[in-house]
Amino acid sequence: MTKEELYEKLNTIQENKCETNTLEVKAARSGCPKRLYDTLSSFSNQDDGGVIIFGVDEENDYEECGVYDPQDLQKKINEQCLQMEPKVRPLLTVLRKDNKVFVAAEIPGIDISDRPCFYQGKGRLKGSYVRIGDSDEPMNEYEIYSYEAFRRKYKDDIRIVDRATYSMLDNNLLDEYYKCLKREKPNLAALPNSTINELLSITREQQITLSAVMLFCNYPQAFFPQLCVTAVTVPGNSVGDIGEQGERFGDNQRIEGTIPEMLDKAIEFVQRNMRIKTIVDPETGKRQDRTDYPITAVREAVLNALVHRDYSLHTEGMPIQIIMFSNRMEIISPGGLYGRISIDQLGKVQPDTRNPVIVTALEVLGETENRYSGIPSIYRSMKEYGLRPPEFEDQRGTFKVILYNSTDYIGSGFDENVGELEDNLLDFLIIPRTRQEIADHLKINTVNYAIHTYVNPLVEKGIVKLEIPEKPRSHRQRYYSVKRNPGVRPH
Repeated sequence: MTKEELYEKLNTIQENKCETNTLEVKAARSGCPKRLYDTLSSFSNQDDGGVIIFGVDEENDYEECGVYDPQDLQKKINEQCLQMEPKVRPLLTVLRKDNKVFVAAEIPGIDISDRPCFYQGKGRLKGSYVRIGDSDEPMNEYEIYSYEAFRRKYKDDIRIVDRATYSMLDNNLLDEYYKCLKREKPNLAALPNSTINELLSITREQQITLSAVMLFCNYPQAFFPQLCVTAVTVPGNSVGDIGEQGERFGDNQRIEGTIPEMLDKAIEFVQRNMRIKTIVDPETGKRQDRTDYPITAVREAVLNALVHRDYSLHTEGMPIQIIMFSNRMEIISPGGLYGRISIDQLGKVQPDTRNPVIVTALEVLGETENRYSGIPSIYRSMKEYGLRPPEFEDQRGTFKVILYNSTDYIGSGFDENVGELEDNLLDFLIIPRTRQEIADHLKINTVNYAIHTYVNPLVEKGIVKLEIPEKPRSHRQRYYSVKRNPGVRPH
């Protein structure tokens, strides 16, 4: 961070009077704060990292109090950074402003394979933190495990199911699998089925795996009661809304079976509870019946949940949820995004695969293409229906897909069409804005969704620019409009 950037950051703090998910302030007027490890950990454990600014007193209306001794403070900051695992390497900047001295410590996000970063004095389980808004919260056991699972490449989809035996698998399903497999893979055709079972992890050392249970067992929920789907309809736009007869839920179903069976039953549930609208083509006058949601989008969202959910011991007690509200549908699966991919990269880059054996088997059976086309298919089918783009939320241990059944812009209360909304945003971006400022302006809770849905298309058109184009994911990134003042970069 340059001194000019630190000066600007101090001014921004005075304007906003708040901390953010990438900004923490400390007074340090009489000494170095003794407990920095929670913020050092949480900033290190997120892609964008974060900045700690010393010399601002949050408890006194963000007064610019300055620090006691910049040289000693930097030494003390480094001492605490060396007590982290892996060690934190801060970038320190010192600035004098109005006869007061301020110090900024930029904390880089570490690679996902090295996470979680934790305070050695408390250990991995108690010393790992995550940033939630402007707060540093202890990581839960599952969050820590998820990093460990990625780093060590745990294969939870082929863990052994102790009580399961080969006789509990459906021979008809297995025979169909073998037939498809041998047709597509001639090198396996000559091998006995027992060898194929070991090679493709239906069995491990002749013991049945979780994948085999979820794909070929007559009743998988006998072993894993909560590896199912719960589906409900809600008579309103939020859980707790009451229907005309006092009901909290309309249709309510527990969906069980193998993964393909649960997929089919889930789609049947959605189809049964979707409204059918009659659309009249204004040019031809032809009438066409259309459901609330394109079934392609529903199928891909549910399939993604079944295939990519976490099947570890930590989440086997959590079902997938389908909640149909009046204005939207939510599909919630246990386990957040896996590996290095982020929300804004979905459908654009090849992701790491959490359950490769399940994915490969379903590809053989023709249930999925395994070509990373699911997310693009959801976007495309929603667009063809004239509906809002899907929203994706990666929250602590869960992943949520939200499909809206109308074209209404739900956010700031704008009633503009797409063109008017674009003009509104371009006007707002005459002054360079941060991601959070843009999301706040649109009144959208998910910052990544706001940028992906409304800003990135304008960037692709060339009418919105990035202030730091060489580092598009920088936490200091700001966006500005060039449509109103062509050739002139705002300041």
